[in-house]
Amino acid sequence: MAEAGGHPARPTLPQPAGPAAAAPRQVHLVDDDPEVLKSLALLLRSAGYRVVAHHEAKQLLAALDQDPEAGCAVVDLRMPGMDGLTLARAIHARPVKLPVLIVTGHADVPLAVRALREGALDLIEKPYDEKRLLDSVAQALAEGEAVATRQREQAAAATRLGMLSAREREVFDALVEGLSNKEVATRLGISVRTVEAHRANLMQRLGAESLPELVRLAITAAAQA
Repeated sequence: MAEAGGHPARPTLPQPAGPAAAAPRQVHLVDDDPEVLKSLALLLRSAGYRVVAHHEAKQLLAALDQDPEAGCAVVDLRMPGMDGLTLARAIHARPVKLPVLIVTGHADVPLAVRALREGALDLIEKPYDEKRLLDSVAQALAEGEAVATRQREQAAAATRLGMLSAREREVFDALVEGLSNKEVATRLGISVRTVEAHRANLMQRLGAESLPELVRLAITAAAQA
């Protein structure tokens, strides 16, 4: 279908699903070509995303210093100074993993493999298909949110375990290994009744109601290490 004047109608763009409909999620763009930046920004804003455009890689890194959980990034491969692969590597090395999509007009299999090894989530060839790009951005944001959620859960679990006393932590560690109260008492050189008291106290302090909950908490906290 054509619009008035003979220009082709712009395809209907998919809207970000879920929470993004109420609070637009953020996409960082990095490209040294102002026309490409303008075009990509228009596409993503029309799909409902909040867009921050950068002319060089160091601008994005500076922005991430202020807001590490900033959605995802779409970066050009070939730029003066720091290129897209080096930028992806720098972002991947950070504690908070920002999903990176690399856009290039020179894609091939070795390059795709290298980009993924450097931490990029996807490699998109120019001229890019709008739906393909938007699908990749949606996937990147979903993955980034999942990673951020896991990191928050890991930090919360570690904080909860930090509330335990030294003796309670010893009892906790022994319990999640699968030791019985009697075996814990023997290992620590204390009475079974003392173990039971520590067990009741630590479960109350951690807000846990069962041993499986303690095990899941231990696994979650260990994933942060």
